[in-house]
Amino acid sequence: TVRKGLMCSLFCFSADIISTVEFNYSGELLATGDKGGRVVIFQHEQESKNRPHLRGEYNVYSTFQSHEPEFDYLKSLEIEEKINKIRWLPQQNAAHFLLSTNDKTIKLWKISERDKRAEGYNLKDEDGRLLDPFRITSLRVPVLLPMDLMVEASPRRIFANAHTYHINSISVNSDHETYLSADDLRINLWHLEITDRSFNIVDIKPANMEELTEVITAAECHPHQCNVFVYSSSKGTIRLCDMRAAALCDRHSKFFEEPEDPSSRSFFSEIISSISDVKFSHSGRYMMTRDYLSVKVWDLNMENRPVETYQVHEYLRSKLCSLYENDCIFDKFECCWNGSDSAIMTGSYNNFFRMFDRNTRRDITLEASRESSKPRATLKPRKVSTGGKRKKDEISVDSLDFNKKILHTAWHPKDNVIAVAATNNLYIFQDKIN
Repeated sequence: TVRKGLMCSLFCFSADIISTVEFNYSGELLATGDKGGRVVIFQHEQESKNRPHLRGEYNVYSTFQSHEPEFDYLKSLEIEEKINKIRWLPQQNAAHFLLSTNDKTIKLWKISERDKRAEGYNLKDEDGRLLDPFRITSLRVPVLLPMDLMVEASPRRIFANAHTYHINSISVNSDHETYLSADDLRINLWHLEITDRSFNIVDIKPANMEELTEVITAAECHPHQCNVFVYSSSKGTIRLCDMRAAALCDRHSKFFEEPEDPSSRSFFSEIISSISDVKFSHSGRYMMTRDYLSVKVWDLNMENRPVETYQVHEYLRSKLCSLYENDCIFDKFECCWNGSDSAIMTGSYNNFFRMFDRNTRRDITLEASRESSKPRATLKPRKVSTGGKRKKDEISVDSLDFNKKILHTAWHPKDNVIAVAATNNLYIFQDKIN
């Protein structure tokens, strides 16, 4: 359920803008990537008996540089270090693994802890200098001694040179051995152990690029069926493909599209219908898509229309002309499910984010701000006035700040804890405990 009472903690970064946010499978770790190519991982601290009102805060666990700026000399193009997506792998042992990608290169990182060090070597002294073997008169057995906890991040695999265009999605398959990576025109299937080749499973590039009418905007693997995946397009359509049907999934198994109302067609119709994110529900029965003005929930068994449609900021329809001029109309908002698939969340402008309860059909608008990040502060619902007489607590649509936008959000897989990235600030909200 969507709760009004939320508590918040705030982490301030430097001027680098957060470009992705992702909880791991247990929710114990939260990773963020930024435009500077860095990955920052937060760890959930255990509950404190001294502070029972807090169910554990998230504190910095590890920070490392994932990607560096590069230059493609063949195409004379700079490759940004910005992290486009982070995806965690299910934990198999004490270490954690995650995939991070910029526009061209995907990396598999191992995050591990070290709290012991070996001492008592036979061929080295205490400073690490090599000893003369002929002066060693006795044999020592090295011992492990405790040391301060050190978290190490090391790259285990680098998957490169497989995408001509910018990577917009990566998704780990339910077999936990393979994953998808998608760019504007192609989707590749990788094995996590093999870096020098991938299989191209979708290719929508026309023979003549002048005939190009749509691009791939997002792709995701089904949470339970390792042969099924979906990808969305800039035309507002979603294609579901089955890898058992053919090696190259040019022919989709299902095609999801909502017919457009001719009476509402305008110059901006195609732009605002472009899907910026697609997410399967945890159950695998539904999927959710986000376009510029709305979030839609689709039943995988019904292709002709969504079963639920939620308006995110319909009041901006009258502002599309100015949003086109300042390029905000091309912003790519993400969306996410809660752990039980009963609620969904997505971002908006003015540091607002929206939450929708699928059972009660109630919705709420909340704001991520410095004021709401004070200890035990409770978020108050916000409302936008679209015209006429404005009420006391409402904000006018004309006074919205379009430079403050929440594009990236994440929901804890088990608890009512959410992470919201507002430019260069990360806000973490949790249910209020009475």
